[in-house]
Amino acid sequence: MMNSIEIICYVLVILLVIQCKSNDQEEGTLSYVDISKKYEEKEISLTDIAEVTYLHLKTDNEDYLYKGNLRYISEKTIIIPDDISGTILFFSKNGNPKSYFNRYGEGPEEYPVKGRDITSLIYDDKQDEVYLSFFNIIIVYSSEGKYKRKIRLPQGTRASIVDFDDRSLFVYNEQNQFNRFLQNTDFLSQSKDSSYFRISKTDGIVLDYVISPINEIDLTDCDGWRVLHDLGRLKRCAAGVILCMSETDTVFLYTIDKSLIPVFYKKPSVNNRYPKIVLSHFMDVGKYQFMIVKTLNNIIDINKYPNNYYVFDKQLGKLFSQKLILSDYLGKDFFISAQNTIFNGEKTYTHFELDIIELKQAHRENKLNGKLKALVASLNEDEDNNVFMLVEFK
Repeated sequence: MMNSIEIICYVLVILLVIQCKSNDQEEGTLSYVDISKKYEEKEISLTDIAEVTYLHLKTDNEDYLYKGNLRYISEKTIIIPDDISGTILFFSKNGNPKSYFNRYGEGPEEYPVKGRDITSLIYDDKQDEVYLSFFNIIIVYSSEGKYKRKIRLPQGTRASIVDFDDRSLFVYNEQNQFNRFLQNTDFLSQSKDSSYFRISKTDGIVLDYVISPINEIDLTDCDGWRVLHDLGRLKRCAAGVILCMSETDTVFLYTIDKSLIPVFYKKPSVNNRYPKIVLSHFMDVGKYQFMIVKTLNNIIDINKYPNNYYVFDKQLGKLFSQKLILSDYLGKDFFISAQNTIFNGEKTYTHFELDIIELKQAHRENKLNGKLKALVASLNEDEDNNVFMLVEFK
């Protein structure tokens, strides 16, 4: 865990690298992506920037069978909520079952959603507290499923949450902007009831709102469609929380001492283009800043509107198109997504789920090497689960 001096140094380094001041966007001193330009591709080996390990979760015990996505990683624990049963499964870092609980139901101490419908999942290892958020409710359990408390957020909140400190959580209200559209009122005339705020872990009381110094842009289109559920907006880091505010074309760092600092932006503005193109994911790790630019459109057509992945090299001060490679998996490209990235108070992790059928085919074509090759050779594509690739950034 970083001490206060290390955190201050971290913030100063960020400020030095990006050379930003709060009103300097027009002067060009703030780093940015210009979506009207085509950027040179930068090939980065994952093993150069991170420790890579491969994990096949042991599910010989039928209680630990699952269909779902990895939602939490730490030095000791991996958590997966099951999409079918609603069970919350805990595994050790080497893939062994640790514990599980299932409180799915309609009772006062139960959660009414399963797996991917849980908006956010946070685990506090020190306090052994699991935070499950859905709609405007957060329920807290132990890793054995003991009910601890229920936290109610302000009415109308659909929350994505990240851990902030020992006392508080940081919240993004995904519903706020859409609510304004449904009320058929002038978007820009709305009062500054920020979508970003910090709450008490104990009772959910709002401790402070984060107000952007930049006017928000209405992201709803003429048919009222927009992305409501975007887990890439909030990312915890050592210095605080990265806020990817798509509605301002700007990324901010909200620091531990409650300062709001711009760190990156996109141009031209969302308001100047149709369909609307937004900066939706951003993360800062080591020498690089990784980001995703996506198009908001009514018909989800990934071929017509593919996501664009970029990487900013802070040492070179230059933006590139992102291409990550791995010597253990020849011909396979990877892209860093903030949605799959977790900072657990000490280290930053991301993960990739590798399809077992594709892996077995790659093995037959001699495209696999090292530990990944050895693991895949031991698996059966008709019986075994997919393989997780864990990436611990240096």
